[in-house]
Amino acid sequence: MSMKQHHLHLLPGDVGEYVLLPGDPGRAEIIARHFDGAHHVATNREYVTYTGFLDGVKVSVTSTGIGCPSSAIALEELVRVGASTFIRVGTSGAVQPGTKSGELAVLTGAIRDEGTSLHYLPIEFPAVADIEIVHALRTAAIKKGVAYRVGISQSKDSFYGEVEPERSGVTSRLVERWKAWQIGGAICSEMEASTLFVLATMLRVRAGGVMVMHGEGEIGSLEPLIETAVLALRELIKGDKNAKG
Repeated sequence: MSMKQHHLHLLPGDVGEYVLLPGDPGRAEIIARHFDGAHHVATNREYVTYTGFLDGVKVSVTSTGIGCPSSAIALEELVRVGASTFIRVGTSGAVQPGTKSGELAVLTGAIRDEGTSLHYLPIEFPAVADIEIVHALRTAAIKKGVAYRVGISQSKDSFYGEVEPERSGVTSRLVERWKAWQIGGAICSEMEASTLFVLATMLRVRAGGVMVMHGEGEIGSLEPLIETAVLALRELIKGDKNAKG
């Protein structure tokens, strides 16, 4: 008899192979409205799951809460019940000056500026997004006509450590490292991607991420972000079908 997952309260068959991962539980239902025949599967703590279909293929959305620890739990348990392709869908702070709010960040990798991924692999191991997902997200952004950048994110453990570093006891370190991320070309800062990428690579599944960036001006609607992620799933589904013949 299959056991229900401890945190997500899911059983094998409850989700599709393709899963979108917002942080906010309230966004799970909003994203699920873009699926065909979506229905609520489970809610426990920060984890809310809906399952439906895209182009006849079962797909799901599961919220992860904020940060790498809860995101790692979500990915671990989703893989255990049969999911194998994941796209992180969320918000982020812009790193590069001149970024306009509402631009999307299609992630190719992430800076492991957090502690959770160290419980899986040494820091020298890179946090890299799956190349097929990167391509699908970029293709979707182009088709949607959404402004986007492709690049690396900084994944961190402290939201206020980034936005108010002067309050910290390690202000100089935080400011110096932020400057390094800018010089290195990182495009955004968020709190989940690096662990998702490291863990997905270790578990031999696919993970990628698309973030809407807060920069200059108001961010506006999240709908372009969601529509891009959903279209990317359609691109992946089509590509996987073609690959299987």
